[in-house]
Amino acid sequence: MSYIKTCLLLVFTLWVFPVFAKAPDILLAHIYQQGLDVREYLVSEKLDGIRAVWDGKQLVSRQGHPIHAPVWFTKQFSAQALDGELWIARGQFELLSATVRQTVPEDAAWQKVTYYVFELPDAAGSFSDRAWQLEQLARKVNSPYLKAIKQFQVQDEQSLKRTLDSVVAKHGEGLMLHRADAPYLTGRNHALLKLKPQLDAEAKVIAHVPGKGKYVGKMGALLVEMPDGLQFKLGTGFTDAERANPPPVGSQVTYTYRDITKKGKPKFASFVRVRPPE
Repeated sequence: MSYIKTCLLLVFTLWVFPVFAKAPDILLAHIYQQGLDVREYLVSEKLDGIRAVWDGKQLVSRQGHPIHAPVWFTKQFSAQALDGELWIARGQFELLSATVRQTVPEDAAWQKVTYYVFELPDAAGSFSDRAWQLEQLARKVNSPYLKAIKQFQVQDEQSLKRTLDSVVAKHGEGLMLHRADAPYLTGRNHALLKLKPQLDAEAKVIAHVPGKGKYVGKMGALLVEMPDGLQFKLGTGFTDAERANPPPVGSQVTYTYRDITKKGKPKFASFVRVRPPE
C-alpha cells in the first residue's frame, strides 16, 4: 500500500472510529460506616451536581468528555488542574444537566452555574494542605464562577448526625468525609466517604422486563447491571409514563437503596432518574 493510501486510510479510520476520550483518574467514595473517629476527617456538603475536572485548559466530565462551558465562565481559572462539581443549587440537578449537556453553551443558563472545587490533582501534602491551597486559589482567582467548597470538622458522630440532618432538612443530598491526612489518591478509596440518609448508586440498563397485571403492555422492571457485573431487576419508583417509555437499553440509571445483601445486591432498590451522559 502506498504512503498516500495509508494516510488516507488512517484519516478515514479516525473519522469513522474516533478515539474515545480517556476518563480522568479521580478519587471515588466508599459509603460511611459508623464507628469511625470523625475527628480525622474534613467534612463538606455532598452536592448533587456534575463532577468535572479542569485540566488547565478545559472542563471535562468524569468520563473524559469535554464540557462546553462558555469562554467567560473559565476565563479566570488558573492553569493548575482542579477537581470539583458543577452546581446550581439544591434540587436543581435537572436544570444543571440540561445546561452542561449543551454543545453550544447558553450564556444565561451558565450564569447560574458555579464550579465548586474540592481537590488539587497530583498536588503534594495532606488533604488539609490541599484544602487550604484551594481556598487561597479561589480567593486569588476571584471569579464568581469558581469557589472552594467549605470544609469543616466535627467532634463526634452525634455532631455529624446533627449536621447531616440540617443539610437534609434544607433539601441537601448529604455529606462527604475526606481523611485530613490523606495524600492525593485516585480510584475508589476509603479515604473518601459519603454519608446520606438514603444510599444511591448507578447501573446500566441491560433489558426491559415485560409488565404483568396492571402493567401489561408496559415495562414491569429494568434488568440492570452494576459496575461489578452483578445484575438485578429494578422494578419500583417508576411513573406510568416512564413504564410506557422506559429508559433505553445501554443508558445509566440512578437508584436508591437501603442496604446490600450478602450477595452484593441492593435491598429495596428504587428508580430515581436516567443519568444523562457526561
